[in-house]
Amino acid sequence: MEANSPLTALDDAGLLRTQALINGEWVAGAASFAVTDPATGRELAQVANLGRTETEAAIAAAANALNAWRSKPAKERAAVLLRWQQLLVKHADDLARLMTAEQGKPLAEARGEVIYGASFLDWFAEEGKRVYGETIPTTDPTKRYLVIKQAVGVCAAITPWNFPLAMITRKVAPALAAGCPVIIKPAEATPLTALAVAELAQRAGMPSGVLNVLTADATQSIEIGRILCESEVVKHLSFTGSTEVGRILMKQCAPTIKKLSLELGGNAPFIVFDDADLDSAVEGAITSKYRNAGQTCVCANRIYVQAGVYDAFLEKFAARVAALKTGNGFEAGIHVGPLIDEQALQKVETHVADAIALGAKLLAGGKRIEGAGGS
Repeated sequence: MEANSPLTALDDAGLLRTQALINGEWVAGAASFAVTDPATGRELAQVANLGRTETEAAIAAAANALNAWRSKPAKERAAVLLRWQQLLVKHADDLARLMTAEQGKPLAEARGEVIYGASFLDWFAEEGKRVYGETIPTTDPTKRYLVIKQAVGVCAAITPWNFPLAMITRKVAPALAAGCPVIIKPAEATPLTALAVAELAQRAGMPSGVLNVLTADATQSIEIGRILCESEVVKHLSFTGSTEVGRILMKQCAPTIKKLSLELGGNAPFIVFDDADLDSAVEGAITSKYRNAGQTCVCANRIYVQAGVYDAFLEKFAARVAALKTGNGFEAGIHVGPLIDEQALQKVETHVADAIALGAKLLAGGKRIEGAGGS
């Protein structure tokens, strides 16, 4: 790690993990890949680059942990989740620093995600205590139907880079609360946050094999995803990401008739009518479009404004956008951090150029910010 790396400022250096977690053990694997800071382009760490062998080991570990974990009283599982939640909140500053370093979002925004993400553990810890069954009347007075809810089995969670902590806890918390061990495959751009979260799960007393984290570069991630989808042992797959990848995963899961939870893409309009409060509309549009540098599945992709308020809205919105401060997420007063990588930056440049070519008028920004080589 470079001397001027943002990760040297961590209060708890033990949260910087570069090995994967399988069956309660930290695993280095035979190779590694680089994780970089999108604001500067500098390398932050070399992280374990896993493949088939480690994936199969994680599946076996989760399967071995299933019976003991789902047999625990819901109250005991909840206690582990609550301890984990408390540790996330306690280490919120360090987790935010890790997130900003590898993902780029402003530090305050990253800290907000930590608190938001921790809340899922709290919520589902309590909900897990109330997984009630049902007794259903029948047409035959001598019979009754009983509905009993049980853990589905080993679950896999493939999580995105735009919310590298909250998307983990949102998927993992309900599974663990219900008694299901989980295998997490975090995005290759943001594994450090996932590994820090796993470290805190270990400290909270998570049993071996109940929570596993597999890290890999883009190429190996495809292989890991395929193995998880095709496994007869993995009973449920949760994925947040592009529609294109979701379609591939769905196809790969079909032979095992696996339960799927897919949160895919987004193409959201933002609509402003003539009777709108324009100041509120502008603030809403700014929050929707520029949170996380516009890198969320619910960001406004286009804005429709009714003719009667078009000019007034445009003037207010352009002025508000021009006032946004863009830069390294660690700098004070930053509203918009870097895009995740060069590919994302080029995509935005393509959209801007296409819009201008089709007659759009550029009122603010529209060009990359030349700096230290980041995105």
